Amino acid sequence: MGIVLGSNQYGKAENRIVRIVRDTQRHEIRDLNVSTALRGDFSRAHTQGDQADVLPTDSQKNTAFALAKEVGISSPEEYAVALARHLVDAVPAASGAQVQVQEYAWDRIPVDGAGHDHSFVRRGTETRTTVVTVDGRGEGQRCWVLSGLTDLVVLKSTGSEFRGFLKDRYTTLAETDDRVMATALTARWRWSDTEGVDLDEAYAAVRSVLLSTFATTYSRALQETLFAMGSAVLEAHPQIAEIRFSAPNKHHFDYDLGRFGVENDGEVFHAADRPYGLIEATVTRDDADEPGQAWTAVPGFV
Repeated sequence: MGIVLGSNQYGKAENRIVRIVRDTQRHEIRDLNVSTALRGDFSRAHTQGDQADVLPTDSQKNTAFALAKEVGISSPEEYAVALARHLVDAVPAASGAQVQVQEYAWDRIPVDGAGHDHSFVRRGTETRTTVVTVDGRGEGQRCWVLSGLTDLVVLKSTGSEFRGFLKDRYTTLAETDDRVMATALTARWRWSDTEGVDLDEAYAAVRSVLLSTFATTYSRALQETLFAMGSAVLEAHPQIAEIRFSAPNKHHFDYDLGRFGVENDGEVFHAADRPYGLIEATVTRDDADEPGQAWTAVPGFV
């Protein structure tokens, strides 16, 4: 029996990098969680313990911090592209790199009706995400950019139903034509091209489309709502090839107040955190370019 090394990568996970631009009286803050990974011919490190081809993960960490200053962070995507390309160029044995970024948003603290110049409050659970994958070097180098968000918690208190579903002998769920629908949305969208795109503005625009579509679409199922949200994003942004969703149902069940002689007319609910339905879907253009390695090692999608 022969034994060989399969696919592998290595890097530095979850570097917490805060970049504050303080060259004017009004400061700017970018708060990132950055993970790097190198792919390539690192077989000798695994099979012989030879580290000659290995750039230490500590060096990757230092690079991530240094480029936050030297390159800056105009957007998480542009920073991740610069970091991934730098790592590939720095390591001869590397054939590619992947950089994953989570951005934690801070809002200016309002003072006298205006945002303070240098005081901030951390926003809620929503986190902006980026995954950049670079493969090859020189003129033949390929680069894929994913933008996205996680933990965007949304709820609609009506305008949703769930009925007409398949039933078997274990089915106990009652049909309803008026329910609370809520989810903690994860969405990632793949750019076919970012040329000329202001990625900060694009993120805000995509988020706005997702929220407005969720709010205004009558939902017969979370699946239908996700498809409507994805379609609206693709219609508004021709440079986005596809969008993928992972949406756990955050169930809200009517609480039985009748035991206490109190009528619950659909106003008091038990919010159950588990178990939960998990709906995942991809909405794509029928002529979308091939994704290549864009989704490699990106978890949480069908």
